[in-house]
Amino acid sequence: MADAVLYASADRLFRRKRLVAFGLPALILAYLGYIFFAFDLPGLAERARWDNARILLSDTWSYKTHVTRDNRSGDVAVAIEGERKGEYPAGTAPDWVSPLENGAVRVALKEGQQVILLPGNGFRWEVPGYGLIEARLEGREIVSNLPETGLPDWISASSSRLQVTADGARVSLTRAKTELFRYFPGWELFFFTLDSPYHGHGITEILFGAQIDPARSNLSGAWHDFWQNPMWRHADVAWALFETILMAFLGTMGAALVALPLAFLSARNFAPLMALRFGVRRVFDFLRGMDGLIWTIVLSRAFGPGPLTGALAILLTDTGSFGKLFSEALENVDGKQIEGVASTGAKPVQRYRFGVIPQIVPVLVSQVLYFLESNTRSATIIGAITGGGIGLLLTQAMITQKDWEEVTYYIILVVLMVMAMDSASGWLRRKLIKGN
Repeated sequence: MADAVLYASADRLFRRKRLVAFGLPALILAYLGYIFFAFDLPGLAERARWDNARILLSDTWSYKTHVTRDNRSGDVAVAIEGERKGEYPAGTAPDWVSPLENGAVRVALKEGQQVILLPGNGFRWEVPGYGLIEARLEGREIVSNLPETGLPDWISASSSRLQVTADGARVSLTRAKTELFRYFPGWELFFFTLDSPYHGHGITEILFGAQIDPARSNLSGAWHDFWQNPMWRHADVAWALFETILMAFLGTMGAALVALPLAFLSARNFAPLMALRFGVRRVFDFLRGMDGLIWTIVLSRAFGPGPLTGALAILLTDTGSFGKLFSEALENVDGKQIEGVASTGAKPVQRYRFGVIPQIVPVLVSQVLYFLESNTRSATIIGAITGGGIGLLLTQAMITQKDWEEVTYYIILVVLMVMAMDSASGWLRRKLIKGN
């Protein structure tokens, strides 16, 4: 009888394990199937604009030179990234842009291709593997030799806009202008703009060559023109990085200073009044229950934009998090050490200073440094809302939809900043906790 009961119990156990072994994967598959249809993944694939993705990707590691003809005045301008600060002065256009006798402009592309910007407006382009594309503005409509249907995905055509994107170049025709974008690898004008006398000179020539600018030494003049570069704004970017780190530092350290004394009021072994502990803990829950971005929006309405607003948002959120962590650390301290300090006749404040704080310092330092590292990333997003730090520059570069190499530049700087903070916090943690 006992054996039968034992066998029945073992059988039920094996059935339960088989049910879990097969049921759990089935449940996961069912959930993934629900996600597939609920989030409309097939529709997402259909709506994806791979041509835009390709353009965006190429913009991150290359720059484009705009050759623009004003369809009203007929004037032609050549500018890097289409900016006035990157415009070639008259008579200094690159050799791949050349005027023709009839008022047209020839733009040479790679592999012997060329685009002719027609007099007045329009363009002509012999695209390899496709044929001749010719278009011009007649009245307020764009007329071309393209068929109405069956166009490849690299051609976008309507009555008000025509865009052709081929390997290494893009041509756009609108009612206002005819514009060609030719892509080149690299980040042009990163060091010096066209109006700087040091543009086109290598580092060896600047350091060891003859004086380039009669009014300045090569080293000081090159550094000034690089630091005050009006297109890449290196000085503004450095200040924005400093503001981001400052927001994270002030918010994190301020939260630690506020949370530590409040943590004693929420620890069971230091605050005997249950009502007091309950109230302080609910305050911690409230502060950390609202995300830092929510606090940022609220504080921006109250105090206006600025780095200090971002630091306050981090301070409020982290005060709640630190309060919970510090109070838990206080509840786990060894009472015998406190009793040993008290036996020497120490006052209550001295008991906390020499019997409690040394026990929780490793936890405090570890958590504060970890949050400082994490808040360096968060300060980038918070800065985009409060109008400060590298986050603001990053958002502005994204909104313009123009210079995605600048977006890449800012993202690389943010990653390097986080890596530096990680290394610095690790070094401090070893110094302060382990003593080596």
